[in-house]
Amino acid sequence: MADSVMAAAGSISANPGPNAAQKADESGPGGGFEKMLNETAQNLKKADQAILEANTGGPTDLHDVMIAMEKADISMRLAVQVRNKAVDAYQEIMRMQV
Repeated sequence: MADSVMAAAGSISANPGPNAAQKADESGPGGGFEKMLNETAQNLKKADQAILEANTGGPTDLHDVMIAMEKADISMRLAVQVRNKAVDAYQEIMRMQV
């Protein structure tokens, strides 16, 4: 799931590169969305890593695992809601008569 979010974040960027995530807030209207997708992907990876460490007996507390999972869940819900609002706005514009 984190890979699909990263793929979506990479496809939004007009100039994907090592500094694309750092310049996300400067790239225009899509930059904020790209930054949000990158943060969501990072949260998903952190949650996956915490789950893996907990399952393999690593030095991870259950509280840390749950916090990482909740951060990933909240950021994914936010990304989905922003996408839904963007699609709704696009559909509303397409319904307008010229």
